[in-house]
Amino acid sequence: MSVPTHSSVSADHGHTETSKFHIFVQLAMILAVITGVEIVLIYLPLVKWLIVSSLVILSVVKFMLVIFVFMHLKWDKLFCTILFFIGLILAGGTVAALMAIFAATDSIPLKAQEIYAEKATAAK
Repeated sequence: MSVPTHSSVSADHGHTETSKFHIFVQLAMILAVITGVEIVLIYLPLVKWLIVSSLVILSVVKFMLVIFVFMHLKWDKLFCTILFFIGLILAGGTVAALMAIFAATDSIPLKAQEIYAEKATAAK
């Protein structure tokens, strides 16, 4: 029976780390390019909804790349990925609920709300 030598194991380990390093560097370059596109997109004379939609899509792409590669979800078990997204959904729901509860109109003093309501009805 042949037992693998220590040098062959360390050589394989080094090769794996090198390939992950190259993946990380390539991903960093891709993220830098996407960020550059986002910055240029802001200054283009386009319709506002198109710019905002493009920025949201690019941000989601960057987010997915970061969580799957830099946070190692790509190499983790599916269960860990599911747990991550459950937490993300709960956090998003919490933020949405808090934004609905503490809306901008709720911070207006009552007297100003009455004046605002009178102006709105007078305009109709």
